[in-house]
Amino acid sequence: MSNLQHAPLAGVAPNTLYRIMALRVAVFVHEQKIVEEAELDGADLLPTTELFWIQDDHGEVLATLRVLVDDTVHIGRVATAAHARGSGYAGELVDAALTAYPGVVEISAQAHLEKWYERFGFVRVGEQYLEAGIPHVKMLTRDADPR
Repeated sequence: MSNLQHAPLAGVAPNTLYRIMALRVAVFVHEQKIVEEAELDGADLLPTTELFWIQDDHGEVLATLRVLVDDTVHIGRVATAAHARGSGYAGELVDAALTAYPGVVEISAQAHLEKWYERFGFVRVGEQYLEAGIPHVKMLTRDADPR
């Protein structure tokens, strides 16, 4: 059984926070080889950042994402443990984040996931670009004005 939770950094238990960060490092640094930019970029420390995660009954974090709020709401760092992929956990997290933050939401999506994000109401805005050496596209929820 899995358990979806979300909280600002200060509301995340230390063991859970460690597991969230370990999952992000496993996915972004070890699997995707993103080394041009730091995974621990300081944005998790901002008071307006909220972490979302799903963990199992043993405390293992199966999937995570973070929401950054400044002038816009931005979903990022969407990651699922390799053995938990295909389970729908990332989709549950995206749905939960969109419910928690109604209105315009932005995502810098890896280009190969564009169609997947469209399922949640995101539309591509602009041209493809490289971020951390990986093709990305900027996407906004449908109710956003792309101008």
